[in-house]
Amino acid sequence: MRRIEPNRTLGSASGPPAGARSLGVAAVDPVPLLREGLAAMVHRTQGLHWAGMAASHHAAMQLCEQVRPDVVVLDSALDPHCHLTRLLSTGDPALVIVTLIRDANRTQQYLATAIAAGAHAIVPRSIDPRRLAEAVRRAHSDRRYIDPSLAALTARPKRQPAPRAALPDDTAPPRAAMPLSRREYQVLQLVAEGLENSAIAKLLFLSVETVRTHVKSILRKLSARDRTHAVTIAFRSGILIAKPDDSIAPASPVAPAAASQVPH
Repeated sequence: MRRIEPNRTLGSASGPPAGARSLGVAAVDPVPLLREGLAAMVHRTQGLHWAGMAASHHAAMQLCEQVRPDVVVLDSALDPHCHLTRLLSTGDPALVIVTLIRDANRTQQYLATAIAAGAHAIVPRSIDPRRLAEAVRRAHSDRRYIDPSLAALTARPKRQPAPRAALPDDTAPPRAAMPLSRREYQVLQLVAEGLENSAIAKLLFLSVETVRTHVKSILRKLSARDRTHAVTIAFRSGILIAKPDDSIAPASPVAPAAASQVPH
């Protein structure tokens, strides 16, 4: 049983009844106010406890590896191609992923891609706290929940016309499937942030030689000449994404002892 004691600095809700299981909920969202709002909602909801927060793909994977929450609430803008959803789902099949879908991603294609990647629930990002708490519970118990307001997106999509011939690479690069392993993806994220191998090794608790091996594998898989070329290819193909417009600088890496703490 995975359990993290809740931080009771926010909210006044009592814990779950004796013997009942409390669900650890974490948030992956670029907006500090929304992350802290989720924390407040979790703290005042019986049967839930706060398991931590992250603002980037790298930090989200560290959070899930170190804290192992039961449920992750994920902003769709941070995962437009559902690569993070797939990596989190395959890394921990028991993890329940609840996607907060923004208007820009509110399409049949995104919904189908997110579910295929491992998302268990899709709800509007504007959802009220009470409905979000219910969605978290339903997703955990039923392993599938689609908010009623998104029901139209679950209809069978119309037959699409055959795609046009591909354009030159420098005009419209195709969106690639995720070719990298979970750890390679973390390393690539940090390479894109400008970190050298020694700094990456410290953040991921790896040896420098192991990081070098991952970098060599990334270059080979992406057919890249060097680290800069690999990052360029990753952004052009959708493997890496630019920060959402309302994001801030990436959060610091999550430490196990502090991951469940809510900033004041």
